[in-house]
Amino acid sequence: MSGLTHIDADGAAHMVDVGDKAVTSRRAVATGRITIAADALAAIRAGSAKKGDVLAVARIAGIMAAKRTADLIPLCHPLPLTRVTLDLVLDDAGITATALTATDGKTGVEMEALTAVSVALLTIYDMAKAMDRGMTIDGIRLLEKAGGKSGHWRA
Repeated sequence: MSGLTHIDADGAAHMVDVGDKAVTSRRAVATGRITIAADALAAIRAGSAKKGDVLAVARIAGIMAAKRTADLIPLCHPLPLTRVTLDLVLDDAGITATALTATDGKTGVEMEALTAVSVALLTIYDMAKAMDRGMTIDGIRLLEKAGGKSGHWRA
């Protein structure tokens, strides 16, 4: 055995059986950041980007992505999400995205929070790339998870 939960005794990938796990309230918080040139960031802040309201579209894209995580990541279980929030905070050098996901289920929602942040940041890049092709996306990580057998964890 490899000790990896998505690998069986023969080394083949498989979806973990969560059938015997208890249903508990679970939530996760993830974050990430995009660094943007000052003029492009000013246009986003003012709502004058040629492609439209970058922040509104990125927020919706992130929420939609959280709901579709199992379609994007092959071994993730589809989850009935009870909550998805996506906050986008601008500062002088870029935008920080923070997603919170929650469910009452048998497996955690970390991948959904990470997917929400990732897709929100990619959407910002897509909508602003004509203004700044040198944007960088980094720091995507889990900040916190709660619920389930392993309990509460905070970075």
